[in-house]
Amino acid sequence: MGRGLERRRIFAADDDKQYFLSRLGECLAKSEGQCLAWAIMSNHYHLLIRVGSKPLAKLMAPLLGSYAGYYNRRHRRSGYVFQNRYKSILCDEDSYLLELVRYIHLNPLKAGLVPTINALDRYRWTGHAGIMGYHGQTWQSIDEVLSQFAKRAATGRKRYREFIADGLGLSDQSRLTGGGLVRSYGGWEAIQRLRKEHQYCIGDERILGDSDFVEQALKQDEISLEQQSHYQQRGWTLGDLIHAICRYCEVDERQLKTKARANDLALAKSLICVWATACLGLSMGEVGRRLGISQPAVSKWVRQGEIYTEKEGLVMEDVIG
Repeated sequence: MGRGLERRRIFAADDDKQYFLSRLGECLAKSEGQCLAWAIMSNHYHLLIRVGSKPLAKLMAPLLGSYAGYYNRRHRRSGYVFQNRYKSILCDEDSYLLELVRYIHLNPLKAGLVPTINALDRYRWTGHAGIMGYHGQTWQSIDEVLSQFAKRAATGRKRYREFIADGLGLSDQSRLTGGGLVRSYGGWEAIQRLRKEHQYCIGDERILGDSDFVEQALKQDEISLEQQSHYQQRGWTLGDLIHAICRYCEVDERQLKTKARANDLALAKSLICVWATACLGLSMGEVGRRLGISQPAVSKWVRQGEIYTEKEGLVMEDVIG
């Protein structure tokens, strides 16, 4: 979920909402993810995503970056569109899938954007209408939801509708905002610094599930933190990384702050940005200040670095020795 800067309107017209949905479909296809529920409000959005083989950031970064550029151009403005990073909650699907579908799809009704559940059935800016057979999006995983209620689509739709209607009597759904063991986990030394810098990791998310699910999720994410701790323990700094990459790419370090577009220079910037954030655990803000570029620019170089390293099978150890 994400909000507009200072809670401002980020979907000013239907065309804005449609552009966001179109880009969401494209990004879902590229990231191999599934969208099980969604709702677009005037100043925020909700998405229920089942992540595929690629991490959530592979979907959200291009989606939000593209939309922010579109919104600024269309409305002749500049600056940030969204308030900070999107907020993500890792959920135990077995326990919370249907509750989250209901919570998200009832948002427009509970916010007063539509007067009744009958009106919600045909309200085009939530995934509920698609499940009910109206205003469907080709990328929405409707069958995945209906199959939770019955094998036959018609029966599943009837039971789904009853389930949604039952949610109108639920007032306190604060338990759907996460919690659990997220604040600490034994031996996870780097977690506090990473959380302060808002890096993409479990420690910067909330986790919705029982203690076993939360513990398993934390253990899986500890692998990436161990990689960062490995380089930190070896004393690697951003300066060391920049020096090694510039040597590898045969680039003068002084060129990094120029706007030159040479291929070797572009490669150096992309490798610095992707490995500084992924392997050294540095924030995009830190990297941007060192290179004299904005945080969105660092994000762009990170994506290019990810594409290049994946295509070439290049890892940081190959460059730093």
